[in-house]
Order: sequence, then structure tokens, then C-alpha cells
Amino acid sequence: MLRSEWKKYYKVKEGQSLRSIAEAFCVSEFLLAKINGLQGPPFAGQVLEIPTPRGNAYTVKRGDTKTLLCGGDEQFERKNGTDILYLGMRVIL
Repeated sequence: MLRSEWKKYYKVKEGQSLRSIAEAFCVSEFLLAKINGLQGPPFAGQVLEIPTPRGNAYTVKRGDTKTLLCGGDEQFERKNGTDILYLGMRVIL
């Protein structure tokens, strides 16, 4: 069975941050930045590719680990685009 994939894009509005855009589309900030090659904050009018969410968004709490959240380091990095994990971080489970 073939699976068609389509890309979703979003044009940044004045005053929006990477975090607010990531939260609106339920993706991690790190993955959004990585896919779009961002080295700094997005600017108004910039078009960003939005990755297809593969899981639920979650805010990291004390005691959470990559294994607890995603089943292991590799799965965590694949879903979130980073190997970093810290309190308050929004991640995809």
C-alpha cells in the first residue's frame, strides 16, 4: 500500500515565536527548528515547513526520562529532533 505524504507550510505572523508556532501545531520546537534550518527566531513572513505530528504533545515534568516518554533515546530523538531533555520542555510522545 502506498502512503501519500503532503507537506504542510505556515507563514509566520508578526510577534510569533518558535514556541507558539510549535505549540499550535503540536510539534517540538527543536524538530521545527531542525527541519527549517533555523539558527535564530523566525521572522514575520517567513514560511516554515510543519512536520506531521507523530504523537501527543507533553510538557516534561520532574522524574521524566526519554525511556519513560518515548521508549528509549533513539525514539525520543527521532520524534523530537534532539537528544536534549529538560524540565518544562514540550516534547512529542
